[in-house]
This record gives sequence, structure tokens and C-alpha cells, in this order.
Amino acid sequence: MTNNNPIGIFDSGFGGLTVMSEIIKALPFESLIYFGDTAHVPYGSKSKNTVVKYSKEITSFLIKYRVKLIVIACNTASAFALPVLQKTLKIPVIGVIEPGAKAAVAASKNKKIGVIGTEGTINSGSYLKEINKISKSKVYQQPCPLFVPLVEEGWNNGPITDSIVKKYIEPLLNKEIDTLVLGCTHYPLLRKTLSKTLGKSITLIDSAKATAKEVNNILNKTHILSNGKCRKFLKFYVSDNPGKFKKIGGRFFSKKIDDVKKIEME
Repeated sequence: MTNNNPIGIFDSGFGGLTVMSEIIKALPFESLIYFGDTAHVPYGSKSKNTVVKYSKEITSFLIKYRVKLIVIACNTASAFALPVLQKTLKIPVIGVIEPGAKAAVAASKNKKIGVIGTEGTINSGSYLKEINKISKSKVYQQPCPLFVPLVEEGWNNGPITDSIVKKYIEPLLNKEIDTLVLGCTHYPLLRKTLSKTLGKSITLIDSAKATAKEVNNILNKTHILSNGKCRKFLKFYVSDNPGKFKKIGGRFFSKKIDDVKKIEME
């Protein structure tokens, strides 16, 4: 059995495009619909109830397009809204936290794992809970609230970025971690700067790649892969400022974004 309906992906803004890029690499025949909630970005500093409300509104929009699976390509929304959406929707819904946690446990040799993310993700303790479900690893968490604005300004490297990265990462280095989870979809753009601070002995876990692998697994298990016979499409929607999304989104996405439509949320 095949299913040529699209996959729905949503995020608070641009970062989820890193997840979308990895899904395209893993599943080149699938159609994808992306929604960036640019009117409410960032989610990382918002309350759980607010993030759940926005997530419900977005998934209602995606369901109208008969998506066959939804990816919450946002760590904060994954932490807060995933359980609610899995209970209320009839299609598979996955987040980025569980795949990232599994990949981190598999990679770590000394069972000392660091997690960096927004304040919302870190305060939720979601990575800690997921890692503890499958391993007795020690987990050290560090919120990095300045990383998202740095990336969106295009300051992926340079003296200022180096200094901020060092400030956030040093406490984790003191814990002798051997694995670091990039617990925000913006953070892969800081990979080079992070690697410079971390050194070669620490493995970086990109939740985007782990999530794409999990999407592939689910589509195979449920027999809803596209057969590749229909013309695939990529569609982009935002809740505000499509021009800015096209401009900044190009830093996160593997392809040029030509058309973005603004949607008025209910």
C-alpha cells in the first residue's frame, strides 16, 4: 500500500527547515508542507498552554491538506504539545526529542550526555526524561537563549559568537560529556563554532537527522510511503511576514524558497 499524501511539518519559525531538509534527503519522493508560526516566534520563552494552543491551531490547518503524518520540527512544541496531539489526531505525529535522545544514547560511550536548547525545552526536562527511559546515562542540561537570535542574524561564527558559545558550553565540558545533543533546530547552523569549542572527542547529535530517520521508519512500518509516481511538491506557509521567511529561511533550507504564503490563523 502506498500513500501519496504529503507530510506536514511545523515549527515556530525557521529552524524546522533543517528538519525538512533532512527529510528530503532521506525521502526524496515525498511531498512536504511546512508551516512556520512566524507571528509567534520564538516558542522557547512561552508557556506550555500557549505553545499547545498554537500547535493545535497549526495541526488543524495541516489536516485540511490531508497530511499522512505530522512532524513537530520544534523542540519546545515537541516537549509541550506532542502528547496532546498524539491523543487527538488519527495520523502519526512525531517530535524531534525522542529520536534525538535515542541517537545520543547510542553514540555515548561514557554515558555522560549534554543537552543544549531553549529555556522552554530545557525547563521541560524532556530530553532528560527520554534519555532516562532508555539508559542510566547522566544528563547535563544547559539553556542557550542567545543562540537563536545569533543564528537568525547570520552570526554563525566570529569572535562574538565564539565567546557566547564558550560561555554556554564550558559548564558541560567540566562535566566530561562525550556527546552533545543540539536540542534546538537552529543549532546545526552553529555546528562549526560548537565543534571548535568542543574538540574532536565530543559527538554532536543533530535531532534533525535522527527525526528524518524516524519518519522513514514510520512510513515503512505503516506502508504509507509515496510510490514516486505522483509529482512531488514542497509548500511553505507562515503566520506572518513571508518576505522575511524567504530571506532568512534560505540559511536553514537546502533549496531556494521561492513561494511562501501567509495564512491567517483562526
